Amino acid sequence: MGGFYSSEKMTGLFAYESSDLDWCEDNYRHSEHIVEYFNTMSSLFFFVISPIMLYLLHPYARERNLAVHLVWIMMIFVGLFSAYFHMTLSFMGQMLDELSILWVLGLCYGLWFPRRLFPSFIKDRTTFSRLVMMITVVTTLCSFVKPTANAYLLNCFALHIIYSLGLEMRTCTDPKVLRLCWSAVGLWVLAISCWISDRFGCSFWQRLNFCYLHGIWHILIVMAVAYASTLIAYLDANYEIPYSLPSLHYWPNDNWVLGLPYIVLKGTTKTHKRF
Repeated sequence: MGGFYSSEKMTGLFAYESSDLDWCEDNYRHSEHIVEYFNTMSSLFFFVISPIMLYLLHPYARERNLAVHLVWIMMIFVGLFSAYFHMTLSFMGQMLDELSILWVLGLCYGLWFPRRLFPSFIKDRTTFSRLVMMITVVTTLCSFVKPTANAYLLNCFALHIIYSLGLEMRTCTDPKVLRLCWSAVGLWVLAISCWISDRFGCSFWQRLNFCYLHGIWHILIVMAVAYASTLIAYLDANYEIPYSLPSLHYWPNDNWVLGLPYIVLKGTTKTHKRF
């Protein structure tokens, strides 16, 4: 009986609408198999942006650390688990979605957090990365205690990243870098505004028959991550591999108002050794 109960309980975690979260979009409106159709489809945008960013950032990752690719590989999983969550609104889908975001943040901290902002008792990035890993594991376990609080905790991490970025940008005068910074922050502000409006202003948007803000959040947040991660990688390249002479460009065209940012390295390891 105990085994049967455990199996039944586990099955319930994967059951449709077993999560306490339900976003503003009407359930089963477009498909009897997909709870939130637009939120599910908009998650697929991660599958479009992530491979492009993997390709664009490859020269930087090859010179700096191939682990950089893990960020955008994990972003593919974020899109996958987000689509699964909104398709089913299952508890397990919610946890996979939120924990994949947590691990992306952990990777970003471990790879890119500026050395000068390390706690005084940490002297190298390896030790710092291990500390971040430990905190991420503990946070992962704690996330099952009160799952409804997870999204707010993740947004607190995002606020800390913006604060740290502000410290780094105080002395910056390069217009290209400033443009990228303001674009990243602007996209994040628009994204979080959509998230908050969908979460707390649902009745208003239902009266307007426009319940798609969470889906728009998906599109804006993946663009914000593309901008912010490139900016952080550019600052990191200047600190960690200054011989590479990094510069910022946009794909597919530098003159476009909105494109995908990437880093071009004018120097290489061979250049560094020669000097």
